[in-house]
Amino acid sequence: MIALRHLAPCKLRTSALVWSFRIGSCSIKNLGFLYVSDVTLFKLKLNSPLNSISRVAHSATMAKSDPSLVSPDFCEIIVVRHGETEWNVDGRIQGHLDVELNDVGRQQAASVAGRLSRECNISAVYSSDLKRALETAETITASCGVVEVSKDPGLRERHLGDLQGLTLLEAPTVCTKAYKAFKSHYTNQEIPGGGESLDQLYQRCTSSLQCIAEKHMGQRVAVVTHGGVIRALCRRACPNGSYGGKVLNASVNIFHLSSEGDWTIKSWCDVSHLDQAGVLKSGFGGDRLSG
Repeated sequence: MIALRHLAPCKLRTSALVWSFRIGSCSIKNLGFLYVSDVTLFKLKLNSPLNSISRVAHSATMAKSDPSLVSPDFCEIIVVRHGETEWNVDGRIQGHLDVELNDVGRQQAASVAGRLSRECNISAVYSSDLKRALETAETITASCGVVEVSKDPGLRERHLGDLQGLTLLEAPTVCTKAYKAFKSHYTNQEIPGGGESLDQLYQRCTSSLQCIAEKHMGQRVAVVTHGGVIRALCRRACPNGSYGGKVLNASVNIFHLSSEGDWTIKSWCDVSHLDQAGVLKSGFGGDRLSG
């Protein structure tokens, strides 16, 4: 199997550009910058002609900011998907199996860690206890000067039962029943072999993130987790209709959570820091078809 990669999406800039895109019922808006990628659905509203837009380098920042600038009414959580693994490249289903990062994944972890250390102050780092997430989180912790990673099993990837360890090509014939359950449109459908339903994953990981938020109101924290988890978190923030797309390795996704349980997505699948490491184009493990 040949794995294709692409560099980080280009950024377009204009002083009069207002852009927005929708994830389900949620609109995500910004002013002045637009990240263009093959995994983002967006629509443009232009107050200036298209020829006024110019390409610029991937030097976007989240603006170095003091934790005191975060409103005491919410917690800003920078949710990062773990770096690439060899199983991502091979199209092999990981779930709860403890696969480590490959060399590209370690480079991606260093890139996202460097970005976070330059652009924002992190009060704490939380992570799934699986190696691929934990190693990514430890790299972030070292760069951002946080004392240690707080491990949270509630942030683990969805348990995919009998499908774990199989490639997506093998699964339909080797474990037909489990694969059929995995492909089911019913969110309460569990996967044979101890696998979770989408509802179980949703309850587990959204509860974990809300607990983290309530411990850090008025602060900015980083959470390293998995593609399936991030899609479930997006479902919580945008409950009506379709949502998201591929969640790429080492992407940055920013959520604001209030103590009352209100969730807002501020940024989705930003990989502008990966212009050197690149990203796996398939996004394996970070979309509905593979995780």
